[in-house]
Amino acid sequence: MGEKSRSRGWCGWIIVLIVLAVVVAAVVLTIKKKSNHSNEAAPVPGPPGAPVKKYGDALQIAMQFFDVQKSGELVDNKITWRGDSALKDGSEENLDLSKGMYDAGDHMKFGFPLAYTATMLSWAILEYGDQMDTVKQLEPAKDSLKWITDYLINAHPSANVLYVQVGDPESDHKCWERPEVMTEKRPLTQVNTSSPGTDVAAETAAAMASASLVFKKIDSKYSSTLLTHAKQLFTFADKYRGSYSESIPDVQTYYNSTGYGDELLWAASWLYHATKDQMYLQYVTEQNGKSYAKWGSPTWFSWDNKLAGTQVLLSRIIFFDTKGLSDSSQSGIQMYRMTAEAVMCGLLSDSPTATSSRTDGGLIWVSEWNALQHPVASAFLAALYSDYMLTSRTGHLKCDSNSFSPADLRKFAQSQADYVLGSNPLEMSFLVGYGDKYPKYVHHRGASIPANAKTGCTDGFKWLNSTDPNPNVAIGGLVGGPFKNETYIDSRNNSMQGEPTTYNGALIVGLLSSLVTTSSAVQSFY
Repeated sequence: MGEKSRSRGWCGWIIVLIVLAVVVAAVVLTIKKKSNHSNEAAPVPGPPGAPVKKYGDALQIAMQFFDVQKSGELVDNKITWRGDSALKDGSEENLDLSKGMYDAGDHMKFGFPLAYTATMLSWAILEYGDQMDTVKQLEPAKDSLKWITDYLINAHPSANVLYVQVGDPESDHKCWERPEVMTEKRPLTQVNTSSPGTDVAAETAAAMASASLVFKKIDSKYSSTLLTHAKQLFTFADKYRGSYSESIPDVQTYYNSTGYGDELLWAASWLYHATKDQMYLQYVTEQNGKSYAKWGSPTWFSWDNKLAGTQVLLSRIIFFDTKGLSDSSQSGIQMYRMTAEAVMCGLLSDSPTATSSRTDGGLIWVSEWNALQHPVASAFLAALYSDYMLTSRTGHLKCDSNSFSPADLRKFAQSQADYVLGSNPLEMSFLVGYGDKYPKYVHHRGASIPANAKTGCTDGFKWLNSTDPNPNVAIGGLVGGPFKNETYIDSRNNSMQGEPTTYNGALIVGLLSSLVTTSSAVQSFY
């Protein structure tokens, strides 16, 4: 009697367990149908793993473009067809502005995109220095960064004066010659209290602040100098507000700024990371945040708009460092993180809020001019956010009713990098020197003229119009990229698609560094 009762009891419990298992399985399947997140196991945070060869090789190539672009007296020159140039830049004001880097295929030094180059290169080093080191690219990255920051320091001779341009773009663009033989006048342009340039001064402050963190442990004196300049420049930018494009109308044709609020928030965010001074956090979370942050409205990250970068950078605080923050600061930072997540959701193709701004081959596509800037910048931010999630054990990102994993963000970043490196309908690499097929008629003066050619300002145009491929390889240059229909015209006269830029170099270095190997995010820049 007792044995039969126990037997019936066990049978009942087994039936109940089976029913529960079926219910749980149904719930899991339902959730999976509503969710697009990857089922792949995420990499375990920790030291860098084995390098991925294609990304490691591409990173080594991309890093060389900074050497191609260097101005001044070249030390340990690794580019055989380059030599010393622009040694007298700044001399009319008793300044040494010989260093820095040329902007693109021309010989201009535009301070706004050059400072952005330094900020992005600093960010890449701070987040992915260990990964760079696995393929021996950390020291070259630091050397290239210092080549720019040395110039920026000298371009800021007093608290409220910043030289933002060397050369006259109109006369510069009337010449086609090697930088080593330039004889034209190279006038200086500055912003000051009567001709303000909030955007360019704030971007330069961001460059100095971020670079101060890079050099903090290896050269504390240099780091302190950079931070002093960053604080002065931020104060100048904030106190004397005005767009440099309005103060200097001539720049509108080349690097027109569409506003300075984003640069103020960007600079303050970097200064907070460099100093931990709550003043800078209050700056971005209170009135200035309300005025300029455009919370809830995702934007594209570029040399002209720093909002998406600011949102991701400030998200670090929520992921890793909320200790000691006031309730109001935490609330403000959460608004930045919310907007950063909206940016991420826009990038993921399966998201309900995915952007339609992409080619059939999957490349984010926003602009005909320098089309690759936006996808590479977006992919870098996605890789960063993915690593923040992984390291903080944040499992999923919600995009309306769907959820995505860190692996999904990393896959997006890889898709953009792979497109650049040749996984595209043209089966060509847009990174000069990488792969078997890449642009051979790059719009770049130094690359287009033989090193032993004797040319002046105008007779060098025969090299622009030559039907022969460039005699020199502008190695590591990231060209403008394809049109939306995924066509590319490899012609030196096609500057829209075929001109590499120095700031593109910093973006692709950052993206490749994030992918070269897996590891955890850096929880503190200190």
